[in-house]
Amino acid sequence: MNTCILFLAAMLLSSCTAAIEKNYTASTPANAAVKTFLGIPLSDSVDFIRWKLKLSDNGFALWCNYGIGKPNTNGFHNGGKTVELTGSLTKQKNIFHLQSSNKTLKITELNADLLHILNADNSLMTGNGGWSYTLNNTKPVITEEINLAPEQIHLPDSMIFEGRSPCAVAGFGSKNCYKLKWYIVLYADKSANRPATYKMLTSTWRQDGGKKGKWEIAKGKNNRTIYQLYDDKGHLFLQLLKPDENILLFIDADGKPLVGDEDFSYTLSKTL
Repeated sequence: MNTCILFLAAMLLSSCTAAIEKNYTASTPANAAVKTFLGIPLSDSVDFIRWKLKLSDNGFALWCNYGIGKPNTNGFHNGGKTVELTGSLTKQKNIFHLQSSNKTLKITELNADLLHILNADNSLMTGNGGWSYTLNNTKPVITEEINLAPEQIHLPDSMIFEGRSPCAVAGFGSKNCYKLKWYIVLYADKSANRPATYKMLTSTWRQDGGKKGKWEIAKGKNNRTIYQLYDDKGHLFLQLLKPDENILLFIDADGKPLVGDEDFSYTLSKTL
């Protein structure tokens, strides 16, 4: 009897102290800060980097494939190159510090599903028309929770956001859709600091000269800023969460950020 009790206690203790692991994946651009952390020579030409990141209680393991993209595929010319890193992991509030040798990379936890790589000043890294710096949980829980601070809204005359995403955006894409390309121009009445109209060029309407309509700003849970786009009949058809001046995240009808995959994230990056 005592032996059984001791065995059960040991099993319980083991399960309680086991490391909690989360796995994230993404394809991102390759700016100088990211190249430096990964040990990629700054002179190397890199279209994008594919990430597989594992986070545990106090450490991380990272595998990356990078290089020049092979046309009409999601891979690299000649298979690209790979890099593997391990190191320590610390967390301050919602920011992870990945430490490998004498190099550190900061990544913020937007929520349980989404991470985003940070600049030195803790702002979110801005991607390009092909990829963002958002990493996606491989086993998403799909939650409306997000780590954002309330902000003041100051609108310029126009803003351009672009990127590529998977196809699970309601009302977009087709049966055989692999990716959606986005180019959205948001116009504002700067004197009144309020939204005005938009023009959208996507894979869906590219040949029709784009889609036009009005947009507005709404406040979601915990005072989150949401950009809402309406069609020419006044129907709401797209919502974008604003975690940063230079980043927009696609959200569903319930306000939950969409989670991408190893090729694309549901993130748009500001270009102007």
